[in-house]
Amino acid sequence: MKRLYYTLFGAAFVIMILSILLIFLYAPVERTMGIVQKIFYFHVPSAWISFLAFFVVFAAGILYLIKKDRYWDIVGYASAEVGIVFCSLVLITGPIWAQKAWGVAWTWDARLTSFTVLWLIYCGYLMLRNTIDNEGKRAGMSAVVGIVGFINVPLVYMSTRWWRTQHPQAVIGGGESSGLDFRMFVTLMVCLAAFTILFLLILKIRIGLEKAREELKYMYRQIDSG
Repeated sequence: MKRLYYTLFGAAFVIMILSILLIFLYAPVERTMGIVQKIFYFHVPSAWISFLAFFVVFAAGILYLIKKDRYWDIVGYASAEVGIVFCSLVLITGPIWAQKAWGVAWTWDARLTSFTVLWLIYCGYLMLRNTIDNEGKRAGMSAVVGIVGFINVPLVYMSTRWWRTQHPQAVIGGGESSGLDFRMFVTLMVCLAAFTILFLLILKIRIGLEKAREELKYMYRQIDSG
């Protein structure tokens, strides 16, 4: 397990450095928005990782309900916490970019509103866990919320395709007028890989911390009962 941790850490460090070099030295400056457009390389991967993290919550919830294995509850909980961090990064970097691109930091269009709802759902997931003391009941209810909440992810993804929004359409697979300069595309792919490896690393650390806390709680119970 330590070898996996060090492998992920080394890979994350190297590819993050490569990403930064590509963003500022390789990818061209967008002609309309200028240098502020480079937030794109942090904004989009953060959104991708939030979707991935909430998918893990969804899958872990299903596995917990089927197997009743505490491990899957821990995985879902850890992934939800990491997902909220990346989701928050999207909501921070988006308005910074929008202020320059649109002249306004926030507008309640379909993409922004649905993404905010997604953030609130998983904030509610974490709040729910802190209000239920019974482990079995907490894990079961959290699994259901994590599964149902994931329904909003495809809604967020498809919002710019289903409705006319101020948010631009997807640059990959978004239609005939979508597309990226090749250098921008390469940089985005490397950034996506970097953020994915970083997510896996953070998730592994967070799962390990939660398992250690569970073991510590068990030891305290043993001491109290003895």
